[in-house]
Amino acid sequence: MACAGFASPVGRLTITARDGAITALDWGAADAEDSTPELDEARRQLTAYFDGALTEFDLPLRVEGSGFQRDVCAQIAAIPFGETRSYGDIARALGAPAQAVGAGCGGNPIPIMIPCHRVLGATGLGGFSGAGGVETKVWLLRHEGAAGLLI
Repeated sequence: MACAGFASPVGRLTITARDGAITALDWGAADAEDSTPELDEARRQLTAYFDGALTEFDLPLRVEGSGFQRDVCAQIAAIPFGETRSYGDIARALGAPAQAVGAGCGGNPIPIMIPCHRVLGATGLGGFSGAGGVETKVWLLRHEGAAGLLI
């Protein structure tokens, strides 16, 4: 397992990779500053994303979790930049309860790159498991121009 830090507008991030794929993105300082091709590319793409020059990540991502967790993350990953979906939309696509989808979103191990911030509740923003909670979610949505509903 290799880790690298990244200073972002939404806080210090740690990117984790294993066996050639990104497996996690967490808030906080990295325990190590490793350099691997996938970590270096992840930092490059995160820089471009936060600079407004990248709208879709093209990285080897691997969700380590249950089949349902991987299915939820695949649905989230398909939401285009600047758009949102509801927990209910994803629940209907998977034939699962919205609450289970909410738990799957909260368990997303690679936020931002798998954009769980683009998933909203039926009557509000819903939650966000990253540091800063809903405020970080709002920042990311505004950054992507998906915040018309918030202004």
